Amino acid sequence: MPDSPTFVSTEWLAANLSSPDLVVVDASWFMPDAGRSGASEFLERHIPGAVFFDIDAIADHSTDLPHMLPDPHAFAQAVGALGIGDGHRIVVYDSLGLFSAPRVWWTFRVFGAADVAILDGGLAKWLAEDRPTAQGPATRPPATFTARLDHSMVADINSVDRALTSGSAQLLDARQDTRFRGEVPEPRAGLRSGHMPGAFNLPWGQLVDNGRLKPADEVRAIVAETGLDLSKPVITTCGSGVSAAILWVALERIGKRPQALYDGSWTEWGASDKPVAVG
Repeated sequence: MPDSPTFVSTEWLAANLSSPDLVVVDASWFMPDAGRSGASEFLERHIPGAVFFDIDAIADHSTDLPHMLPDPHAFAQAVGALGIGDGHRIVVYDSLGLFSAPRVWWTFRVFGAADVAILDGGLAKWLAEDRPTAQGPATRPPATFTARLDHSMVADINSVDRALTSGSAQLLDARQDTRFRGEVPEPRAGLRSGHMPGAFNLPWGQLVDNGRLKPADEVRAIVAETGLDLSKPVITTCGSGVSAAILWVALERIGKRPQALYDGSWTEWGASDKPVAVG
């Protein structure tokens, strides 16, 4: 796809929307306290031809942790039912511009999708440009998706613990600074406040301007302020594994591909017996 390794423009999507090998995916998701539903808003308005990817439904339901990655078979079945298959070009967007789309983009990459990109500016930019939308449910003919999980892109609680203890990788946390420092309660009940000892903090909102990822030079300067050493491996984390993917695309923009994303993130760590730091 053009534009960049990660993003395509609204102009490009509008010009290619009718391509038979292109699948547009609405990945809109909101924090539990937002009072909004991505599925409901999709029915009200979406980019023509798009299908809806529900990160809470296409997930591992054997755990209480939210929207954890499913196993490859379950993922293949779910996206195949959406009409997404081998050989398709995939463009993912969300209604906020850049929030949950990176998580779904990362998920497709984890399971081996070769050609997947994020819509720069998302639905917000599409609407601002007065481009067409559709209403109601959307379906595509079923397809076959061959899912192969790249385990190296996914960190679990034990690998994160080992990385922190040994110093083999740095943890970069996308949560707000007040949550990171433990100054406010976590939005999910039952979680301790604070952060993983030794982790760095980069609130994802600092990287996004009007629903779009900031230019590389600005991203590089923001990352530098955290104290992160770009010569060492990085694992991204957040509250539940969604905004950690924003850090992923931001780091890729400046040529630093993360080692992995911690899928369970603070929802898992904060409820465990692992050490917690504040301040």
